[in-house]
Amino acid sequence: MMKIELKRENCVGCGLCEIYCVVAHSPSREIIKAFKGKEERAEARLFLEINKPVSFPLQCQHCEDAPCVKGCITGAMYKNEKGVTLLNKEKCVSCYTCILECPFGAIKISKKGSPLPLKCDLCLEAGGEPYCVNNCPNGALILKGGSRDE
Repeated sequence: MMKIELKRENCVGCGLCEIYCVVAHSPSREIIKAFKGKEERAEARLFLEINKPVSFPLQCQHCEDAPCVKGCITGAMYKNEKGVTLLNKEKCVSCYTCILECPFGAIKISKKGSPLPLKCDLCLEAGGEPYCVNNCPNGALILKGGSRDE
């Protein structure tokens, strides 16, 4: 099962995880184009909680026995072969049961386009390690259960 683990003592609340999540989900996957280009800005799939002295990114934990998957009435929320919890947008009817079922509060409603659930997808479409993991300057985020498991 792949998921991102947090080393809480290393997180300083800089927000780079959110920024690079936006970059990962932008058409260009380039930071300048994602924020200053003509393309529509993507939404982050993780949400930074800043509560001094503790800050942390809130993101899907890709639970083994995921309540959001169990609660989904259409089967739109599902687990892939690697154990990653994903959303099939074509099947989703925006009932938001997944949001209510998530024990971490890590699924939000998209504010752009159609109001679908929005959650961490481990940057699977972008390939490689999740952008938040690769770009955290303090090593606060670690991919577990993947090909680069530490």
